[in-house]
Amino acid sequence: MLNGIEIVSPYEIEKRSFEIITEILGERTFPLMHAPIIKRVIHTTADFEFADLIKISDGAVEKAIQALSNGCLIVTDTKMAASGISKKTLEQWGGKVLCLIDDEDIAKEAVKRNITRSAVCMEKYATLNKNGIFVVGNAPTALIRLSELIKEGLASPAVVVGVPVGFVNVVESKKLIMETGVPYIVSEGRKGGSNVAAAIINAILYMKRDSKKQE
Repeated sequence: MLNGIEIVSPYEIEKRSFEIITEILGERTFPLMHAPIIKRVIHTTADFEFADLIKISDGAVEKAIQALSNGCLIVTDTKMAASGISKKTLEQWGGKVLCLIDDEDIAKEAVKRNITRSAVCMEKYATLNKNGIFVVGNAPTALIRLSELIKEGLASPAVVVGVPVGFVNVVESKKLIMETGVPYIVSEGRKGGSNVAAAIINAILYMKRDSKKQE
């Protein structure tokens, strides 16, 4: 200790953080494949409400791991979500992250139709990203458009991570995804964000990485 500050090595910081999270959660338990996701989101946000807000459909984590094993494409709605995903881990299985929010053609199309660029991004990769993972951490319009594309049979994601944050159509967009029948990981209510979206994907990547080490 130095002036009341615990001296912790960089290697130990994350380990200690997860130990503290587990201590605070106390006797709360989660399904085996869900606990790493919930704890990593709490680690990212320091918000224990996510223990109740994160909703994961049956088999969604397993579907995501299978998609990652096949070198799937991950499409995000923001550069922040894309930058937060561990590329080093993802690339072990040939996967890639793509965000075209700044693409000039997408920007022009969005202005022309008076819709968000995030929604156009979902349209562009809906038919190309079969059995891929769509990650929405900011724009409910992206989640709404993706739900429409799924219902129209124009998109067939392996999994949708839907955790937009905010006030306008945020709650509704998450409900729409949960009603599509596609495997999902969402945060109920208004909370979420690109950092939460990246944390969810990283938790799944690390689960896959660690299981591979044990084989």
